[in-house]
Formats: sequence, C-alpha cells, structure tokens
Amino acid sequence: MKAMELPFDTLALDLDGTLLGRDDNVSARNAAAVRAARAAGMEVILATGRWFELAAWVGEGLGLGGPAITCSGAQVRRLREGTDLQDIRLPAAFAAAVYAICDGTRSITWAAGDAGAALRMEGDGTGSLPPGMYRVPTLAGEGPRAPRAILVQGTDTCERILAALSEPWADEVRFDWSLSGAGKRLLTLTGALADKGRALRVACDAIGTVPARVLAFGDSDNDIELFRAAGASVAMGHAAAHLKEMATVLAPEGEPDGVALVIERLLATGRLA
Repeated sequence: MKAMELPFDTLALDLDGTLLGRDDNVSARNAAAVRAARAAGMEVILATGRWFELAAWVGEGLGLGGPAITCSGAQVRRLREGTDLQDIRLPAAFAAAVYAICDGTRSITWAAGDAGAALRMEGDGTGSLPPGMYRVPTLAGEGPRAPRAILVQGTDTCERILAALSEPWADEVRFDWSLSGAGKRLLTLTGALADKGRALRVACDAIGTVPARVLAFGDSDNDIELFRAAGASVAMGHAAAHLKEMATVLAPEGEPDGVALVIERLLATGRLA
C-alpha cells in the first residue's frame, strides 16, 4: 500500500502548556504521538521559551537530535551536537536594570546564559529544579551578564519592569507574555530580533525544509510569530482568544494530550480538521 502523503514534513512544538503537562513532563500519549510522527518521516523542532538544557532533556527523552528553538527564539541550537545556529543576547545594561528590580521584590525570575538558567526566588530552595537551572541569592552580580532571555513571574514585579523599562528599551527588547506549564503568566524578555518565527526559518534551513511545510503548536504570545511563519498552526485549548483566532485549528479545551490528538488525526487521515 502506498504511504499517505502528509501536508507537512515538520512539527514545531512549544513546551510549556503545550507538549509539557502541569508536572513539566511529556505525557505517555504525547510522547507516543511524537515518536509516531518521526516514524512517519516527519522532523520535530522543539520551540520553547525556556533554556537549551531543558529542551535538550526533553529532546533526549523523545529521541530528537536536530535543531531546537529556545529562549523564545533567541537561540537555535542543534540538540545532538550542541552547536549554535543563532544566538541573540539582551543588552547587559538592560539585564542589570531588570535584575535590580527583581532582586528588590517578591518574584520568581530566571535568566538564561551560557550554562543553563540562573533562578532567583523567595523560599528555602529545597525543591528539585529542572535540568540546567541553578539557584542564586541575587541576580545582580550572579546572573548572566548578557542573557538570552529573562522570564519573570509576579504581577507587581512585571508591572514595575514594564513601567520603568518598556519605553526606553522598546527598540532593543521584546516584552512578551507567556504561560508556564502550571498556567502561570510570565513576562518574557528577549532581544528585539529574537522571536520564534525568525528562529523557525533558521531551523528549517538547517534541516532542509521551508516554514510552509511546518505545523506549529503553541499557547502563548511568544508563539504568535511562530504561527505567522508556519504553514499551519494549532492553538491549545487554554490559549488566549487572539492566539486562537490566528490558529488553523484548535486543540480541545481541557485536554492534557491535545498535541497527541492532533498528531494522531493527522497521521490517520492526512488532515487537521
């Protein structure tokens, strides 16, 4: 029997709130669907707001080795070889200003540099941390000088950052909102030229395809440019209304294995809807 010809040759998968569940792990069904897509000849690109080491850990569990988009598009790096295809940094002066605000407030902040992500938060620090993350008592002096991305959780802290820094740094920095795997709203800060859409084009060049052949999955504002660049897109059921309006199809609301449901249908029928 002739193999079914699929309309896409690549999947681009956001992690938090998309491929990862609330426990920060890939469910058995989502993992099986990704492996089935690979077995059908599809490439898989992880496209996350998180740091490379976390993406590499997820990729290893799924048997992936190609390029991954991390830090909301600031970095594109090959999972297997660990070589950078793109590396965009935040200005050091901007990072220092953010660190000063975060160190003086109750917030959870991480900054991704050359070796994982520095985490500053209140508490005793007895809980386990995701791969590549390490705790620091303060970001000033101990966080990466020119990070690829900074993520901040804490309404008051985010409002202070936006009020003090969004206007003077508008030409050099992107201020985006994203969601954690637990559904917490995060302020994502990256260089102005860092977005998942540009990064997708870099990753596609590396694997010999084009964005029009990519099906993208996401749930947050930092997936907007990814959706615009990809040939088609899937918004998770909990995504904001404006992202859902952009998407080609929607994953079922309240379904933790929404990624798997879409992939399973695509492989079985060759269609999304």
